[in-house]
Amino acid sequence: MDKPGAAQGESAWDLILVGGGLANGLIAWRLHTTRPALRILLLEAAGHIGGNHTWSFHDGDLSREQHAWLAPVVSARWPRYDVVFPEFARTLDSGYASVTSSDFARVIEAALGPALRRNARIDTLGPTSVTLAGGETLRAHAVIDGRGVRATSRLALGYQTFLGQEVRLAAPHGLTAPIIMDASVEQQGGYRFVYVLPFDAHSLLIEDTHYVDSGAWEPERLRANIAAYARARGWRIAELLREEHGSLPIVLAGDFDEYWRDLAGQPCAGLRAGLFHSTTGYSLPHAVRLAERIAALPDFSAPRLFAAIRDEAGKAWRQQRFFRLLNRMLFLAGSPDQRWRVMQRFYRLPPGLIEHFYAGRLSLGDKARLLTGKPPVPLLAAFSAACKIHPRQIRKPE
Repeated sequence: MDKPGAAQGESAWDLILVGGGLANGLIAWRLHTTRPALRILLLEAAGHIGGNHTWSFHDGDLSREQHAWLAPVVSARWPRYDVVFPEFARTLDSGYASVTSSDFARVIEAALGPALRRNARIDTLGPTSVTLAGGETLRAHAVIDGRGVRATSRLALGYQTFLGQEVRLAAPHGLTAPIIMDASVEQQGGYRFVYVLPFDAHSLLIEDTHYVDSGAWEPERLRANIAAYARARGWRIAELLREEHGSLPIVLAGDFDEYWRDLAGQPCAGLRAGLFHSTTGYSLPHAVRLAERIAALPDFSAPRLFAAIRDEAGKAWRQQRFFRLLNRMLFLAGSPDQRWRVMQRFYRLPPGLIEHFYAGRLSLGDKARLLTGKPPVPLLAAFSAACKIHPRQIRKPE
């Protein structure tokens, strides 16, 4: 809330967070919980924070302490999950969990109270101020921009496009675990799989997902794919509860230093800060770690905050160098309709390696295991893809 008696030009807030998505929502919640004396304000353009999303994560992605503080927003947990490919299927006894935007908003909005301002349209923002569409200017020691992916030439990207429908079925579906990849479906010009989360005996999230070269997508085709998949499983959809869609960046190569130089000292979070798993697009573990790091800062001057977030993003960037290599193998070597072979081979590997992959913590032995054996893509094409380490070396399809 406003600092009583703040003079004109004085910062009324310690921190303003612009955009109530996953990263900023968790930062605001963590600060409110652990440092309630701070003056924070979360601005959201819509009527509720969190948008219309489902965020998932594996048990091994978070520490025990992180699981504990995140627990109030977790919508569902399962002790195992399934994967299905044209020549192979497997159940992995590894915990998996999801957070829906409705539960995210319900918990965090109630916690923040007056520290949240909804329906707040942004005109401009800078490192220490935000001007709303109506002309009001808010000042803070620092402002975090969490408004999603920023268009840039500093990254070469593939895309994970998806459309999901949460549905209620006329009869029980019979699933006891999520299907996080069913790639036995027609590929349609890229790596395609169906993702299924069973929330209760009759309710499912069915998501049609494509790893493709362009962020463009065709919603009617994806809706038809979901309907066809449900029919093939013998599921009759009685009610469409909600629909979500998106296009997540899959990083092939980038110039980290230039990307952050372009930000010109503006603190940012989430996808805008590049804090997501380069191959899977999962962002919740990164958002949890960033929230904890920011909550531990002694003060919130914009330069200090920018430096801390850049450092966090830099560590993630260096740790994910190998993942960007794998992405180039997936997107640049071989036929798009044969990309599933890369993932099918991956899921034959030991469960511990798969857990390390999702957590972004591959050992040297894990990396060697991933690259040994007969490659699922042509060898020369794989070598060529591996060498393209700068965005200018990768021709953009758009």
